[in-house]
Amino acid sequence: MTHHRHRRRRMFEFEHRGEPLAPIPVFRRRLLQSGLVAASAILVSLVLGVAGYHWIGGIPGWVDCLYNASMILGGMGPVDTLKGDAGKLFASFYALYSGVVLIASVGVMLSPVLHRLLHRFHVETDEDADA
Repeated sequence: MTHHRHRRRRMFEFEHRGEPLAPIPVFRRRLLQSGLVAASAILVSLVLGVAGYHWIGGIPGWVDCLYNASMILGGMGPVDTLKGDAGKLFASFYALYSGVVLIASVGVMLSPVLHRLLHRFHVETDEDADA
């Protein structure tokens, strides 16, 4: 079993209940990694939104496209009124997609913190109580 402890952990693989709490440098690395994953997802989504607002939504100014995509991705809502059906359909799907990305990004960023808290206080689950 000792060989199990010395293997390299994957990015979102945390210590198990029977293992000691990870040292602070490991926790900081997890925070940085999860922040980079979330930031990457947001950046890719923002680029998709800017391009979609420009080429599908017909908004000519790149700054206006960035503004619209940022407001939708940040959960604030639409800014410009789109006239064509293609633009409206894009905006609808982008808004739904953005909501999922926003929730997933927050979950990815919070996962190291929540895991550390649960591991630290050793929260029992229903499976633990049955054992």
